[in-house]
Amino acid sequence: MERLPSRKNHLTVQEWESLIDDFQQGGFHGGEKWFSSISPLSLLDLALSSLLKKDFPLSLKTYLLIFLDEFADQIFTSDDEEQLLSKLIETLKVVIQSPIDGVSINYTLKEQMLVSVTSITMTIHSIGARVRVHKPQLEGLVAILLAIINRPNHGVDRQTRAVACECLRELEREYPCLLADIVGHLWGLCQNERTHASQSYLLLLLQVIYHIVDCKLNVASVFSTAVPLVPFNVPPWVATNDVGDDGGEEGGLHFGVEMSSSASKELKRVMAFLLEWPKVFTPCGMVEFMSMLMPLAIGLELQSSLLKVQFSGLLYSYNPLFWHVVLILCRRFLDTFEDQEGEYCRRLMLISKEAQLPLVFRLLALHWLLGFVDLISEKDVGKKSLVIEMRSNFYPNVYDALALKSLKLDLLAFCSVIIDSPMSLEGVSGESVVKYFEDGFVCVSGFKWLPPWSTETAVAFRTFYKFLIGASSHSNADPSASKAVMESAIFRALQSMLVNLLLDFQKLVPVAVALIDRLLSCQQHCCLGEKLLQTVDEHLLSKVIINYRMSSYFLLFDRIGKNDSVPPQRLLELLTKFTIFLVEKHGPDTELKSWHQGSKVLGICRTMLLHHHSSRLFIGLSRLLAFTSLYFPDLEVRDNARIYLRMLICVPGKKLRNMLNLGDQLVGISPSSHANSLYNIQSPRFSDDLKKSRSIASYVHLERVIPLLVKQSWSLSLPVIGYSVDKNPVANGIKNGESQMNGKGSDGIRTTEIVVPDNKRIEQPQEPLRVMDSKISEIVDILRQHFMCIPDFRHMLGIKIRISCFLRFKSEPFNRVWGSDSSKEDGSKLDTLPAMYGIVLKFSSSAPYGSIPSFHIPFLLGESTSKSFQKKDSMDIVPVGSSSSEKSVSKSPVTIELEPREPVPGLVDISLDANADDGQIIQGKLQGVPVGIEDMFLKTFAPAEILEDELPGYYARLFDALWEACGAYSNTGRETFSLKGSKGFAAIHGTQSVKLLEVPSAFAIRVVERHLAPFVVGVVGGPLVEVVKDGGLIKDTAWIDVSSEENDLVTNPDGGPLYLTYLTNEDDKGRKLTIGKTNMGCFLVLVFLPPRYHLLFRMEVSDVSTLVRIRTDHWPCLAYIDEYLETLFLS
Repeated sequence: MERLPSRKNHLTVQEWESLIDDFQQGGFHGGEKWFSSISPLSLLDLALSSLLKKDFPLSLKTYLLIFLDEFADQIFTSDDEEQLLSKLIETLKVVIQSPIDGVSINYTLKEQMLVSVTSITMTIHSIGARVRVHKPQLEGLVAILLAIINRPNHGVDRQTRAVACECLRELEREYPCLLADIVGHLWGLCQNERTHASQSYLLLLLQVIYHIVDCKLNVASVFSTAVPLVPFNVPPWVATNDVGDDGGEEGGLHFGVEMSSSASKELKRVMAFLLEWPKVFTPCGMVEFMSMLMPLAIGLELQSSLLKVQFSGLLYSYNPLFWHVVLILCRRFLDTFEDQEGEYCRRLMLISKEAQLPLVFRLLALHWLLGFVDLISEKDVGKKSLVIEMRSNFYPNVYDALALKSLKLDLLAFCSVIIDSPMSLEGVSGESVVKYFEDGFVCVSGFKWLPPWSTETAVAFRTFYKFLIGASSHSNADPSASKAVMESAIFRALQSMLVNLLLDFQKLVPVAVALIDRLLSCQQHCCLGEKLLQTVDEHLLSKVIINYRMSSYFLLFDRIGKNDSVPPQRLLELLTKFTIFLVEKHGPDTELKSWHQGSKVLGICRTMLLHHHSSRLFIGLSRLLAFTSLYFPDLEVRDNARIYLRMLICVPGKKLRNMLNLGDQLVGISPSSHANSLYNIQSPRFSDDLKKSRSIASYVHLERVIPLLVKQSWSLSLPVIGYSVDKNPVANGIKNGESQMNGKGSDGIRTTEIVVPDNKRIEQPQEPLRVMDSKISEIVDILRQHFMCIPDFRHMLGIKIRISCFLRFKSEPFNRVWGSDSSKEDGSKLDTLPAMYGIVLKFSSSAPYGSIPSFHIPFLLGESTSKSFQKKDSMDIVPVGSSSSEKSVSKSPVTIELEPREPVPGLVDISLDANADDGQIIQGKLQGVPVGIEDMFLKTFAPAEILEDELPGYYARLFDALWEACGAYSNTGRETFSLKGSKGFAAIHGTQSVKLLEVPSAFAIRVVERHLAPFVVGVVGGPLVEVVKDGGLIKDTAWIDVSSEENDLVTNPDGGPLYLTYLTNEDDKGRKLTIGKTNMGCFLVLVFLPPRYHLLFRMEVSDVSTLVRIRTDHWPCLAYIDEYLETLFLS
């Protein structure tokens, strides 16, 4: 269709087909051109009028309904939703009441009309932030559907009635308890229906009953028919869903009440009726039925034995959905099926042997068998022996598919683990495990003659791996399990089998190496891989035939050379013999072969030099290299052998390994800017003009992704003051558990810490004995557990913070400064965007941030700021959307990693090294990146044993403990806490402050939710809890809704705005918080400041002001917090 008229009063059949095709191919944007002549409301009118036309094709009516259903959320977005729904329901009523003529109306159209109108109604109701209910339209739709199903046993329209039941069930699922008032009528219809539509009637009744029990709806009687079926009225508890969060009292009275005994009896009677009808359900209907029946059985406290008797026979059918239903039922009520586990296992095994069943069903049965055995063994480990009784049935058959063979071999490996365990059956020895493997391995023995990349080879070595690891699974962290596996008979048999395979079939060497690499890369099975390499070294190397085909073992030799647990003598002797063979067999036809294999031998020698001590290799390797350098026919190999020999003799081992490493590429060597010049390699050229380097900060910028709230231009950093020996040795904060002399710490920074000698400690007066009550003891225990999670940066890797930035540079000033002479003469070259290659950013800072690693960027394109870069007369191929791709390569993300030694702001200095297009070396200083106090804010660590759902309570207790410890009258001031690694200790010396912020409560809450939400560990006070919960931004925190008698916070007895306290103990004794109209509650904020400090806020929120009480164990940070809070709340 080339052009549309200005306005359309009707659409022809061809136009409808074009419209539907445009929407289906291009989505809503593909059909936007139609809206220039047809509004969405007019489109609906045209569609409904076409549905009622007798001359409109019947097949196109069905497609038209599907089209309206599919794009309802995109087309019907107008505010007049009630009018749209009214037109739809009126058309539905006309279509349903129309007689069947087979030309313009048939049952298929009526059923599709029911489904589409129901779906469109739910879609329109759900457009927007929440579900709305248009009562008149919803009542009309439900009334039509109820009128259709209110004809039980009417055989002609039984399929239509079933579809109407499904539509009602979807509406009930969308609006829970919608049909609760007429459940008595549904009960009667289910009793009277006898056609195949009874499944839909039963599922509808069960859905309504499920929602009544789940929502705890207080119904007078389940069997009551006092409310008429038609006309239908939307219940008040459904209608109140569109009121909002405040709801209505009428809806609140019906939900969440305890069910009466009479209602419970009636519901159990309905359940008994439903349990008599499982035979009428299809497999999919049975799954729907059981998904609602099992929660109802638990909610109504039905006997699970009833479900066992009624549904356990489904396992003997031939449909996997029925098997799934039985297994889910068994998993939910495991105690009820305690005596039938063996029967179910045998049934699943027999299903896998049914050759007439589809392969996927047989695989599924074996998967379920493994899962079922794991399920029942969680309660009783001895139940795993049930699989041993069926072990003879797991041998793969000749004509089984490869996937089925693989799964059966997995089951044999599972049996072998059970047999080797202490709970194995009597009369089954460890030797039988080897027999199981050999008998089962026959089914995939063809891999010996197949290519190494074949699927059968992969299955064979997968089985090899399963039997090899045995009981040493990844979930078992006990290292003794791997040692027990190495001593087992199956492991010894598999070692000898692997050696024989490698001797007879050399093409399997890469597959065997992949198996060994898999074992070596796993921390749990690394010892098994080393044991295999040792076995290969002992039994394979002495049997290898010296010929040209020996090079196929070089990959295995490389793994032996890399592993220092394998002695290198046997491998060196074999390589020496092979080198002698190459020298003796050298001739005109073997020149290239000699060079290639000689280079491979030297590569293995280099590998051994990298991974073994020189003293361990010296005798054997020096003989090999000396012989090669003297007699090998290829000059290059002789020269390389001579170099290795000189290095082995003259260079110590550690330096030798550093020299043999490939190392990083040097900065300054850039590739040619011309892609077609393959051999134009430019050498680096350093710039002699210092002005270029000085001005680099004006056009190369490293900027923060998230700007700082507070841009502090000063930093308070105090030196550590040494105390005399008469002072308490814990007063300096972190101390070593070992005696150290004054010197450099682990990071090279000299400290002034004084460690008291033992003789001086003896002369010190003893500290008085402290008596701690239960509260102080609990606080100390919490703090000890917390500090054990904090690493001591002087003895291990400290806590790092990351600052995200991006690097960019402007093209025009860069070209003016770094452009070559040829580019100045040829103006066309200025039109191309410049680039920098091999960029290295080096960071340093005077602040105590430790060693800052450098950052490498391989390539960065300049920013286009001139129209000259957008010329289109170039013949270069430019990708579509070049503007967005140019933007992506003109900004490179950079991450600065800091390891703070003290939580202070500072400035990170940056130096840049890079290459230009023409090989120039670009060096210079960039503008520093500021680091603020908010960058130091981290979430507090939690011990690994604390579960995720227990974290809010743990953080609340930790906050209380730290708040007490940092107080002015703390009883834990002399206590020391061991840090992670138990080498260093920490003591808490707290200080406190207070700040009044005159901001409204809504603004204060919004600021906390936006900037401090990750650090909020508690919200106290009912009004504040309600507001914060409704916001939904603060989660996983402790919600404390306490009364005025139970709260330990500060009160304001006058009910006015909060005020500052001036006495040191004024906020700790005799003061409580009154939660009322002005005082809403308080936020508890816990911030961790690396490397080991804490910052605590207690923000008491009122209507007109917020009082922030601050405590910390690092008093210098208070100098920054005051400015931070002012910027956060008052800017």
